[in-house]
Amino acid sequence: MTAEPSPQSPWQAATITRIQKRTPRVASFWFQPTRPFAHLAGQHVDIRLTAPDGYQARRSYSIASAPGGGIELAIERLDDGEVSPFFHDVAAVGDEIKLRGPLGGHFIWEESDGGPILLVGGGSGVVPLMAMLRHRTLRNTAVPVALIFSARVWDEVIFRDELIGLDDRRDGFDLVLTLTREPARRPSDYSRRVDARMMAQAVERLPKAPRLAYVCGANAFVSAAADALIGAGVPAGLIRTERYGV
Repeated sequence: MTAEPSPQSPWQAATITRIQKRTPRVASFWFQPTRPFAHLAGQHVDIRLTAPDGYQARRSYSIASAPGGGIELAIERLDDGEVSPFFHDVAAVGDEIKLRGPLGGHFIWEESDGGPILLVGGGSGVVPLMAMLRHRTLRNTAVPVALIFSARVWDEVIFRDELIGLDDRRDGFDLVLTLTREPARRPSDYSRRVDARMMAQAVERLPKAPRLAYVCGANAFVSAAADALIGAGVPAGLIRTERYGV
């Protein structure tokens, strides 16, 4: 399987097969494409919507599903967005949209990459990291993984029940939630923004130093988290980042 398609990857039609509310502002949408679709954990797709007057809007969304598990996109509603309000207010099962992909070859993880790995996500930046965790679970691998997931409040923790369920398995995956606008709900979690001390403690949860670290979220979050990782002693060359927004 190739890690990245040609930049000219063709557009294709895909039908919405399922919709599930995740948080007050995030919902998952499952798509069935018309042509075969094989992706790697961490990749994304481009979505294109066309208005009746011909105007087109395009956005990129990370794939939440594991390789071989179809196409799940977890889309956060942005009130001033051109694409996300359509999905939250208009889209229904059976609707057809245009997508292109899979895209991206840098921010991916395969079982052969080994570990331990340290994942750091802010808000909807957890989506490609979720694909990596699901891939790990489906492959039944013992690669050690720690996830630091920052959200404003408990109700905005995307995939919360699934993540806690994975954490409860005690199979080498360690979940750390950090809430920035309310007290932590679990003894092992935090109530502050990410910092070097938090990252150092996450590294200590792993059996040895991380082989790779993945950071995804808004631009400011990624910069802060990457700096915190470096401050915790993780070499910059091991840190892979994915940014969205401004």
